[in-house]
Formats: sequence, structure tokens, C-alpha cells
Amino acid sequence: MSDLIVISFENESTAFELRSELIKLQKEYLLEMEDVVVVTRSEDMKVQLHQASNLTAMGAVGGGFWGMLIGLIFLNPLAGAVLGAGAGALSGRLSDVGINDDFMKELGRRLKPGTAAVFVLARKFNAEKVVERLGDFRAKGQVLQTSLGHDDEASLRAALEAKPV
Repeated sequence: MSDLIVISFENESTAFELRSELIKLQKEYLLEMEDVVVVTRSEDMKVQLHQASNLTAMGAVGGGFWGMLIGLIFLNPLAGAVLGAGAGALSGRLSDVGINDDFMKELGRRLKPGTAAVFVLARKFNAEKVVERLGDFRAKGQVLQTSLGHDDEASLRAALEAKPV
């Protein structure tokens, strides 16, 4: 079962820094994420989702490959690649994996203009080591919502919301 964690920040750059740090932790096998998204709310009240992976581009590449392969069979690889890329891009654009986009946009509308939030859907993680590595973000974030257990949530809040010593 996955846990959802939402952390808000007073500026966008800190949110993007946290996302980068979480990706590093995943590469070190301290964290396994299904999805990580930075949601920003601009001064003109526009909410924008910054996905870690571009599903449209991935769909276009995969569709182009398979379209070209099928096109080779029917002796028209160029048409197959074009049609496959288009179909793959459309499929990637319409698919929604991980955290529900509507949920993120709804929570994003509650953010103050100029701020951001990081949405993390984590499958597995070593809570003690992850919280320890988030020391650079001490007193910079606020935990808005989690599905963590009480102890893990309390240690995360202490790490992000407490004033530096």
C-alpha cells in the first residue's frame, strides 16, 4: 500500500529542490516512489502541475517505435512511425498514473499565490533515514496531508516544520 505525503513551501525553488532530493533518495534505494509532482500557484492564481515524467513524450516515443515496426511489416515504416507516435502521444496525454490530477489541482487552488507543494506517493521508504536526509529542509516546509502512521508523520513534521537548532 502506498502513502501520500503533501508538503507545502513558501517558494517554488524549495519545492523543486525537495523533489530532486527525493529522486536522489530513490536512486539510493531509501525510498520507492510511484509519483512525485510539484504543484505551483502563480501570482495570477494559475495552478500548474510539474510532473516528474512526461507521459505524452514517452507515449510518442513508444508509439513511434511500435508504429515503425508494424509499418516495416506492411512495407511503409514512415507512415507507421508517424501514426504510432501520434497514437502514443494521445494515449500518454490521456493516461493518469499515480496521484489524481484533479486532487492535486484542487489542493493547489488552496495554496497562496507564489507558493508550491510537493505531492509524493511512496510505496516503500526507510522513514528514519529519509527524515534524517531532509535536514536541509528544516523549518522550510509544512506538512499539509499524509496517510502515514502517527509516528512517521510526527517525525516528518518535526523534521520539516521545527525551527533549526
